[in-house]
Amino acid sequence: MHKQEARKSHAKIKSINDLAKIKESYKELLSMRMAGQQYGKIFASKRSALAKKGVTHQLLICRGTGCDSSDSKGIRDALKKELQQAGRSESVAVVETGCFGFCRLGPIVVVYPGGTFYCRLQKNDLREIVDEHICGGKVIKRLLYHDPETYEPHRQAEDIDFFKYQERIVLQNCGLINPLVIEEYIARDGYLALANALNSQRAEIIEAVSQSGLRGRGGGGYPTGRKWKFAHDAVGEEKYVVCNADEGDPGAFMDRSILEGDPHSVLEAMAIAGFAIGARQGFIYVRAEYPIAIERLQVAISQATELGLLGKNIFGKSFEFNIELRLGAGAFVCGEETALLRSVAGFRGEPRTRPPFPAISGLWERPTLVNNVETLANIPQILLKGPRWYAAKGTEKSRGTKVFAIAGKIANTGLIEVSMGTTLREVIFQVGGGIPNGKKFKAVQTGGPSGGCLPERMLDIPIDYETLLAAGSMMGSGGLIILDEDDCMVNIAQFYLEFTLDESCGKCPPCRIGNKRLLEMLTKITAGKAAEKDLALLAELCTQIKAASLCGLGQSSPNPVLSTLHYFREEYLAHIVDKQCPAGVCKELLSYGIDQEKCRQCGLCKKVCPVSAISGNAKAIHKIDAQVCVKCGECAKKCKFDAISRRRS
Repeated sequence: MHKQEARKSHAKIKSINDLAKIKESYKELLSMRMAGQQYGKIFASKRSALAKKGVTHQLLICRGTGCDSSDSKGIRDALKKELQQAGRSESVAVVETGCFGFCRLGPIVVVYPGGTFYCRLQKNDLREIVDEHICGGKVIKRLLYHDPETYEPHRQAEDIDFFKYQERIVLQNCGLINPLVIEEYIARDGYLALANALNSQRAEIIEAVSQSGLRGRGGGGYPTGRKWKFAHDAVGEEKYVVCNADEGDPGAFMDRSILEGDPHSVLEAMAIAGFAIGARQGFIYVRAEYPIAIERLQVAISQATELGLLGKNIFGKSFEFNIELRLGAGAFVCGEETALLRSVAGFRGEPRTRPPFPAISGLWERPTLVNNVETLANIPQILLKGPRWYAAKGTEKSRGTKVFAIAGKIANTGLIEVSMGTTLREVIFQVGGGIPNGKKFKAVQTGGPSGGCLPERMLDIPIDYETLLAAGSMMGSGGLIILDEDDCMVNIAQFYLEFTLDESCGKCPPCRIGNKRLLEMLTKITAGKAAEKDLALLAELCTQIKAASLCGLGQSSPNPVLSTLHYFREEYLAHIVDKQCPAGVCKELLSYGIDQEKCRQCGLCKKVCPVSAISGNAKAIHKIDAQVCVKCGECAKKCKFDAISRRRS
């Protein structure tokens, strides 16, 4: 957890002029990070306020969850110690930010002026950074990012392909500002959209959101402006705005990173939405296992309230808006808005039939606007730069940009933002850097457990709502899991179905019972015990579950099965007819043996076998008893001579 940094206290903000004063006071601090190498000219001039104060550098260190798991906290503490020992703790500011996005390279520190991007840092690197770079002005090449093919070092983030091909709107502040200091958000035109909105008509705001073409980024892709209008038109003295931050897809961390790196963008958007529909109260429903996001939201709400940007008489107007947090226990089904609203109200998270939709009758049966984190984070920029600016990005039916978490068998894991219409190939091989270890691409899972697996021949389709649906997948919240030749597609379908079965609330029989039967059939296939006729039954059951389930969880749970059955039918047939797993993943269809020509008689395999299935005397060829072997693969992992064969029986 992070301590809230000391800030200069300000009087309550009552006008745009008050915002402008704060922005001006932090302008140079932020411009130092924005201008990169060009800042040197400003900094060298006598006009530089920072130079007069003796401030020479800012070191931005990622304190998102990913880098924190790589001990960025320890890096921060050690860095401050090195600066103190060098006598530079007063002239060099260590700034903690949210996620830079390039999670594979953490911990990350960016040095300004110049924007030097140091990655994969260890504590013993820090003295060299302080002595050589801060004190000596010398860039340390070995700590820079190096191109994996040419090994050419890249000094700045914008020179790296991972960043070069992105277009950041939602993520524009992540990795740039300190999320614990509201003034830094204000210096980036924060809360200006809210100030402008309060001088506009509610209908004008909703029309601007509609004209932008923004669609819900939570997965469904429903037009945001239309949803806002429904909530605005709904009859009721009390209305609510709810932010859905219940991000539960395996491998997805888009919303978490936005909340950790730029929480005020969501708070500002919720206040704008509250004014637009006539609501005075907002709730953020966030997972309890997101401690960093929760802490930063708490700090952001406190600071915004302190400055009068939340609460009563915002910007001197009669408008009042407050925000509270509600912590979820991690139920995947609570990502569905009606289940989420029940959970916010203190009941068990179960979906209900619609209509009525939440915009008409939602939280406590009152009109409720529900948007997810990424959807809301777009709102301030749309209102500041205009709906036409936003609508010019993306495709005709899918406007703007989309944030994705790319993970799996990919060189560059992390968080990215690209224009709608970018192809899967561009995301995977340009931004993502392709498949590591010389492996061949097999499939990409889009949309998490609710989406589908698309093969290599679909790589050139544009990423938009309609195209992905037509291909048998979906946009979802933005998770992209990359699979290579070592992945079994039947096993992948089984994994996602196990997840959705675990997360089902059990309210409706098609989901509760149908998915259980579906999983049993997949398990039968991976064990080599199914018949070819079972594939027709598998597809029929998928169709029935989709048609009869109550909510989106059950309606989309068969998607991984249907997509793999469609695009990778030969793998299903291999398991059923040939009794083989082509990828060598399904344990029931494997057998382990020792290659006598490669075996060096070291006995290491025997030592690591947990069930004593390997026998043999010292300096003699060993054998594996297939009846005892549990196929854990530990022997193959430990063998230095590749003598353990994994036969696909």
